[in-house]
Amino acid sequence: MASQKSWIDILKSSKKTSFTHDGKRKIHFLFTDGKELTEEYDLNTDELIVRKWRHKSTLGAQGQWQVEVGEPLAGPVTSSESEIRENCFNPLFLRKDTKTSFQWRVRNLPYPKDVFSVFVEPSDRCIIIKTSNKKYYKKFSITDLDRSQLPLDDSALSFTHANNTLIVSVSSTQMKHFFIYTINVMVPNPFK
Repeated sequence: MASQKSWIDILKSSKKTSFTHDGKRKIHFLFTDGKELTEEYDLNTDELIVRKWRHKSTLGAQGQWQVEVGEPLAGPVTSSESEIRENCFNPLFLRKDTKTSFQWRVRNLPYPKDVFSVFVEPSDRCIIIKTSNKKYYKKFSITDLDRSQLPLDDSALSFTHANNTLIVSVSSTQMKHFFIYTINVMVPNPFK
């Protein structure tokens, strides 16, 4: 049985381009299978701001960028009030990592903290958020841990709620070294 390549080996074998613009270090990875990954880091803090993936379609055409970390891509702005559009009060789920943790924010959740239940589902390697009033349910995985084949530890999970926003954090002490390796070794910063 052939062993799978590790995430580090896949990164090493990719074609990398790095440049700075508007106070951000932007890194573009082109993998041998045609997938693309782009990451943006703040130059002052080295924090990950955006991570986007793009896959080729079955026929080889470029697909749309899928945001993994950061604010979702803004859709086209329409001025017509007669069109159907998403309610601005719907919950908005996004990921925003810090140097010490993976972090997800769910905006527009006006319930008190004791209504929320956040836990790890070990069999599916995912995190589940649900409310006791059955108004919100979300199941998601940490793709960084899956790619690096690291365990998902329930003791590293925490959550808080403030200003109608639920913040779920997973302490990332294992991944901290991985991010530093990715930033500094794979694409050294020539400007420091």
